[in-house]
Amino acid sequence: MTFLFTRLAAWRTLAALAAAAALLSGAWAQGRASSRGDYIVAVVNQEIVTYSDVMRRIEAIEQAAARSGERLPPRPQLVSEVVNALIDDRAQLSHARDTGVRVDEAELDRAVANVAAQNQLTPQQLRERLASEGLDYARFRNNLRDQILLQRVREREVQARIRVTEAEIDDYLAEQRARQAGAAEYDIAQLLVAVPEGAGDAVVAERRAKAEDLLAQARAGADFAALVRAHSDGAHREDGGRLGLRPASRLPELFLSAVEALKAGEVAPALVRSGAGFHILKLHERRSASTDLITQTRARHILLRLSPQLSAETALRRLGEYKRRIEQGEAGFAQLAREYSEDGSASQGGDLGWASPGQFVPEFERVMNALPTGRLSEPFLSRFGAHLVQVTDRRDTRIDPREQRELARNVLRERKYEQAYEEWAREIRERAYIDIRVRPEL
Repeated sequence: MTFLFTRLAAWRTLAALAAAAALLSGAWAQGRASSRGDYIVAVVNQEIVTYSDVMRRIEAIEQAAARSGERLPPRPQLVSEVVNALIDDRAQLSHARDTGVRVDEAELDRAVANVAAQNQLTPQQLRERLASEGLDYARFRNNLRDQILLQRVREREVQARIRVTEAEIDDYLAEQRARQAGAAEYDIAQLLVAVPEGAGDAVVAERRAKAEDLLAQARAGADFAALVRAHSDGAHREDGGRLGLRPASRLPELFLSAVEALKAGEVAPALVRSGAGFHILKLHERRSASTDLITQTRARHILLRLSPQLSAETALRRLGEYKRRIEQGEAGFAQLAREYSEDGSASQGGDLGWASPGQFVPEFERVMNALPTGRLSEPFLSRFGAHLVQVTDRRDTRIDPREQRELARNVLRERKYEQAYEEWAREIRERAYIDIRVRPEL
């Protein structure tokens, strides 16, 4: 397979495309800024922050807040935060250029096609929309290139700062196991020999003796359900006293303590005394919620790579035709994959094998996870090209200890990312030349 990425790296790159796509929603802000006269707000090394840059960023933030219902800070505070964020971006962008980070034209073309697809446009329609909104296409491409540069330098340098020790992984897995224990479910059956409220010592002794005798029978192999139906004073007598599968949080602590060391099918060795009387308990089943149990997906795909000779629009149209032929029985998926797919899986009819969560890039995994087994996707784009996907099977499986530790490592790296990024960003800013010319008048 040629497009396996860790979830962490893939998400960061995808975020760059999402940020670039936001330029569309705020594109008109540049035209509005130009009508009032654009000007330089700050100089950061060889980069500049302009009034129109600030306007676009604020416009995108306001639109996102309106969609989510999030409350924004007062306008002066928002302006200050946006200007500072743009200064950080320019300092990091300057650093990326100085350290040789590059984005070639073919990669930029693919990114533009992704932005178009995210907005349900063809690349040509994207150009037309940008023109209608007064945003220069060349400037849009440059902005998109800068976004990818930023994400690339952050990925390279911030990730290099993050260290996850084996001891930290051990602690994380121990914490997960403790949580799993609390999330376990138990199917318990009980035989209750009731003790009347306020009963005297003689009655309690008589009731205890009866319960002890029944416990001995149960532990000797007598049919527990039959004993319950004949002697229990509790509920669920017709069901053999079974309480049904319940999470640990919904069971009395007395019951949990009595059965936690039992294997399925065993009877607790001692009576459990409660306010209701004497309980004889049998464990029928224990189910533990476990992070080593995951859902794997088996899928196959046809990949068409984008190039100057194959646009995103043409690739999606071709895949749409392949989908029609498959659905109408004119051709098989595996046959078309062998003939046309530009992925290493082509020789296997597009089969990608069994994949665990996080194995594919997010834009591919999102489509795959939403598909019912056997269903064909609509043609869609990822950073690798255009895909047609079919899920052929799913299964729940346990991952081995090595895979479990790798998943834990990725979770811990993600937790540490924010602090590592803030430290890195502060260092880059401290090394930059920054000249704030004027506070934007908004």
